[in-house]
Amino acid sequence: MDFRNNEGLILVNKTKTLALVAVMVALANILSTPPIAIPITIGTFPTEIHFSQLAIFIAGILGGPAAGLITGAVGGVLSSFFVLPRIPFIIGGLAILGAATGFFAKRLRPLFAGILAWLVQVPYVAVTDYVWFTTFLPRTMAPEAAWTLVGYLLVKLTIEVVITSALAEVIITYLKKAGISL
Repeated sequence: MDFRNNEGLILVNKTKTLALVAVMVALANILSTPPIAIPITIGTFPTEIHFSQLAIFIAGILGGPAAGLITGAVGGVLSSFFVLPRIPFIIGGLAILGAATGFFAKRLRPLFAGILAWLVQVPYVAVTDYVWFTTFLPRTMAPEAAWTLVGYLLVKLTIEVVITSALAEVIITYLKKAGISL
């Protein structure tokens, strides 16, 4: 059932949106756990490619900016505590990613919406990670070392975003062909 606001615009069914957000939050947390990650090395930096952004992209694309924001924030809880390096600011960054994806998805294909959302998130990630590494860790890093690590993380996250944006494009295309939407 759809609802109309005073201007006659159709509002998304809130129950479906809440269900989508709940499923995508769970999926984002599951996809951020190490057994599902792919280990890679960037330069001398060993890391893992995670797929939690996929659920955030799908929520933002199908449910809009608010659904993406909530999915990113709550779906980033496990990432912020269990994915190395542990950075509590991940929650805010993923919330930005989800909201921006929902915003861009109104006019762009999922692939481009996800990549542009990442470009919106990059400054937040760079600044908060640098501050975390140089200020809050028990053994803080020298500024040069922190920027090097931030650079590696940005490369890793760019790879993740391109992969998960492409996967979101494919999944959304098949969902639309199947007639599944909010």
